[in-house]
Amino acid sequence: IKVGGQWRYLYRAIDRAGNLLDSMLSEHRDKHAARRFLRRLLDSAGEKPLRMTTDKHPAYTKAIRWIVGRKVLHRQNQYLNNRMEQSHRPIKQRYYPMLGFQSFESASRFCSAFDELRNYLRIRSEDDEPNPASARREIFITRWSALMTELAA
Repeated sequence: IKVGGQWRYLYRAIDRAGNLLDSMLSEHRDKHAARRFLRRLLDSAGEKPLRMTTDKHPAYTKAIRWIVGRKVLHRQNQYLNNRMEQSHRPIKQRYYPMLGFQSFESASRFCSAFDELRNYLRIRSEDDEPNPASARREIFITRWSALMTELAA
């Protein structure tokens, strides 16, 4: 994400079902930022994962070994990362028309709010059951009205 004309890095973690676990915007993409994100992720998750899938950036390998240890299976296959890359799509679609951000704080606020709202409104299917469009629409309307009621209070 561009902030003030410079690239900043959005760290995001999702589970197998595509639910957002945590996100963090960082000024750097190095082992220190990766360690900070992993600590936050493990603190919020409460348990260590069995597998982690990342891209091939070397900082992730070092951070995972440092924070989680060697018991976790760290996968860096290009095709296993598709679920994560596809979860970036909505934020990119919203971000590109805005032509970037002026300050790091506003970018961080936007990313966290956008991710939380999208995670709340996203319709999940249990056990890979297809949801018909009418059912998805009803779920969305129910969640949207509950959110608007809560914001109005």
